[in-house]
Amino acid sequence: MTGGPLIRVVVADDQEIVRTGLTMILDAQPDIEVVGEAGDGHRAVELARRLRPDVCLFDIRMPGMNGIDATRHLAGPAVADPLAVVVITTFDLDEYVYAALRAGARGFLLKGSGTALLTQAVRAAAAGDALIAPNITTRLLTAFAELGPGAPPRQPVDALTGREEEVLAAVAGGRTNTEIARELHISLSTVKTHVASLMAKLAARNRVEIAMWAYETGRVGRGHGGAG
Repeated sequence: MTGGPLIRVVVADDQEIVRTGLTMILDAQPDIEVVGEAGDGHRAVELARRLRPDVCLFDIRMPGMNGIDATRHLAGPAVADPLAVVVITTFDLDEYVYAALRAGARGFLLKGSGTALLTQAVRAAAAGDALIAPNITTRLLTAFAELGPGAPPRQPVDALTGREEEVLAAVAGGRTNTEIARELHISLSTVKTHVASLMAKLAARNRVEIAMWAYETGRVGRGHGGAG
């Protein structure tokens, strides 16, 4: 019993056995309900637009339209009212992860991540947060930072405070708000305030974009953050 509204989820995967398994895991949670299933990207986008779920859980490799393109249609920079999308895949390929996050995904998981991480990612996305599997986060962002500069990173609207720099580094290291509060000895509400301030100053839509900015500007990179 949760005492609040259920988190409504649309699941899309071209393999029926995987789709069924994900649905069973999520429906077994007291606060989550799967309201639609799709076997391809086009159907997933249509269902999501019609049902307006709290979270979309999309496989990357699907026929017709892949999960990255489906994510872009529902959560990309041009979408006025974006939906929360978590991408899940068998393939631990950095280019997939990066493309999904650039397309607007709020989370990225491997199918072997386990029930706890899957449900945590769905709840985080529903709450406006973002979660990437810890074994991916730092390696991914460091790898792309080491590719060298593309477009110059945008400058913050206002200079970051010392505490915001600490929170920035922790976010880029894949820490959750609770972990950041414990490490910096501040309250959870204070962490949320700092994260919200970072989003505003950096024009970031979520903590994934905050982390990307930290790596793009060299604040976090080789030998920093997320280790261990």
